[in-house]
Amino acid sequence: MKNIILASTSPRRRELLTLAGVKFEVLALNVDESVPEGTSPEDAVEMTARKKAMAIAERHGRSIVIGADTVVVCDGKILGKPKSKKEAVEMLKMLSGREHLVMTGVCIAHGGETEIYHVVTKVKFYELSNKDINDYVNTGEPMDKAGAYGIQGRGCVLVESIEGDYFNIVGLPISSLCRKLKKLENK
Repeated sequence: MKNIILASTSPRRRELLTLAGVKFEVLALNVDESVPEGTSPEDAVEMTARKKAMAIAERHGRSIVIGADTVVVCDGKILGKPKSKKEAVEMLKMLSGREHLVMTGVCIAHGGETEIYHVVTKVKFYELSNKDINDYVNTGEPMDKAGAYGIQGRGCVLVESIEGDYFNIVGLPISSLCRKLKKLENK
């Protein structure tokens, strides 16, 4: 069994890997997550996932290293983690009653090679009142979540429908990732 390292401190990603029965350790470094202006959301999540994975893979080349990055995209604009309650309110107002995309980029680094891909899930929110938004923001939950909501938490009541991989919205497309890890194990 090859050693697997998750290059992320996300408790949600750790939980999903554990749920899937993957044995792994967590090692993460702070990396510059900025991307050049004009970069598409798809390229942005893949670039950031690669940066996270490679920061660890450079020191642990014999291990399988997983890097991931999740963003919410509305009207072509990337919505990352809000920096303030005001910004969280603005994001949720933008998403209210509308469809948006959740994108997760994944990079699997092993033995000097990388496999990079992304998964997209469509999410539609119910129409939200100002009270709905303020009540949710005041829980504190939106503050460390891309797009200012967590579908796996209290944010579940905001979501009218999804099309695609639910776990991608949580932060890791676990099914596709596990299939790719299995192929690596069999090499």
